[in-house]
Amino acid sequence: MASLFPSPDDDTADMPELSEINVTPFIDVMLVLLIIFMVVSPLATVDLKIDLPAATAKPEPRAEKPLFVSLKADHSLYLGEAPVARAQLGRLLDAETGGDRQRTLFFQADKQAAYEDVLGVMDALRQAGYLKVGLVGREGGG
Repeated sequence: MASLFPSPDDDTADMPELSEINVTPFIDVMLVLLIIFMVVSPLATVDLKIDLPAATAKPEPRAEKPLFVSLKADHSLYLGEAPVARAQLGRLLDAETGGDRQRTLFFQADKQAAYEDVLGVMDALRQAGYLKVGLVGREGGG
């Protein structure tokens, strides 16, 4: 009768031990997990089909010409294409917008402009009461 544990005098005792890791079961388990995640992940998204009612309100008309506030690298400030002093920015904005402080302004600053100057202009706009400010950047990221 053969024993499960070989005795030192058996022929199998002379076989060298294998010290390599068998990765085949690991790969099999990973492939099964991959398939499970591929099947389950689309089910995890919430996809509700809702029939939304139509709105009867007319869309608000857009301003015909956007109002830009620009800061150049040399610290000069512009409203549209006209240069303006920072102290007079609020008064000139009120004249340009007709006192409509809910109008969205577009602020663009040169990338060489100091962060302190950008925040100074943003603070001047906030103190003038213009809280709707959109920041303008160049598309493409290059």
